[in-house]
Amino acid sequence: MLNVKWRPVAIIATLVLLIHFIVRSPYIEFQFSQTDDAKDALQAEHENVIANGQAPGNMKHPLPVTVTVTQDVGTPHTVTSIVKETVFVDSDTTNEVLEKANAAFVVLTRNNDLNDLRETLIQLEDRFNRHYKYPYVFLNNEPFSDEFKEKIQGMVSGECQFGLIPEEHWSYPEYIDQTRAAEARKDMQDRKVIYGGSESYRHMCRYESGFFFRHPLMDQYKWYWRVEPGVKFACEIDYDPFLFMERNNKKYGFTVSIKEYIETIPTLWNTTMDFMDKHKEMIPAANLMGFVTDKNGKYNRCHFWSNFEIGSLDFLRSDQYMAYFDHLDRAGGFFYERWGDAPVHSLGVSMFLNKNEVHWFEDIGYYHGPLWNCPKGEANKKCWCPEDQSVEVKYKTWSCTLDFVALENP
Repeated sequence: MLNVKWRPVAIIATLVLLIHFIVRSPYIEFQFSQTDDAKDALQAEHENVIANGQAPGNMKHPLPVTVTVTQDVGTPHTVTSIVKETVFVDSDTTNEVLEKANAAFVVLTRNNDLNDLRETLIQLEDRFNRHYKYPYVFLNNEPFSDEFKEKIQGMVSGECQFGLIPEEHWSYPEYIDQTRAAEARKDMQDRKVIYGGSESYRHMCRYESGFFFRHPLMDQYKWYWRVEPGVKFACEIDYDPFLFMERNNKKYGFTVSIKEYIETIPTLWNTTMDFMDKHKEMIPAANLMGFVTDKNGKYNRCHFWSNFEIGSLDFLRSDQYMAYFDHLDRAGGFFYERWGDAPVHSLGVSMFLNKNEVHWFEDIGYYHGPLWNCPKGEANKKCWCPEDQSVEVKYKTWSCTLDFVALENP
């Protein structure tokens, strides 16, 4: 028995430890008000936009977490201009035998991404794929190590395939002036353009724009879900996004849309307009060009952030998209400037698809530093992400998502 005179000391010590745990707990760190200095520091950290590509330290997720939610079966939630309530799809994970689409996750990665990738995959498996066991295709311009393959295979539920990117898909085409390309990198680096001096980043953007879907390991699939190392999945996904796309005639799905840095794509729009002038027959009357242009018809730099995509491989393999990519590739902007795959995909989607064929996955909580897509209202009960950090809420003038929502259906 504890001596009576020591009991108050024990109680105080216990309270101190309890308070310390509460303050330090990552599960409730957003519940406490911060000092003005702390708020300013956090804001500055967020607004260092994409400069380091890392998640702020206080955004570390609690892993693993599975949230069970009972959905409201009353009045359906609708998207408003403020997006107070997120529309979510009825759960189908209670079925004993789940129908599946012909689909796979595709991950462009390297051996040194292993730790970040494992953190991402354990969330993706816990939130979604442990129910469905969709396969993974991992692609690399260098051979994967045995350690990489063993550790990845040991933690995912679906079949894993590891592919080496053909050299001709990750190198300079013969029509590119490599001296000019090197000078362009030096100039952009001197001007501190994001990734302006990186040669490998340009190869990556070109590969994601026009080649990943042509890898032999992708030939058997009709749908893809792009995943990148280090991204976070914050919500239980209790339905199949692939089947949702297939059953609703969707071709392209996104979570975040923002405006591109014009310094990286100074001639991309004019090059695209040149393609449209030469191939008018390829552009359907019902398209999504209103997403990438302002009310005066000028390019507004809006694009779907392609680090998250769920899309139709048939669309990317189509004659129209391939003709557009070849036109861009010949123009040389992947190397003479720093054209990203996000604006390229987005311009292709806007030319060849209509709004009904594009879907905002507003109910998928997703983080790629420094931006969140976070569900609102009832849908947030199955998430750990903060609603007020969602890009269309926090960065209204930088985000394009609500502009997409406001577009009329054809």
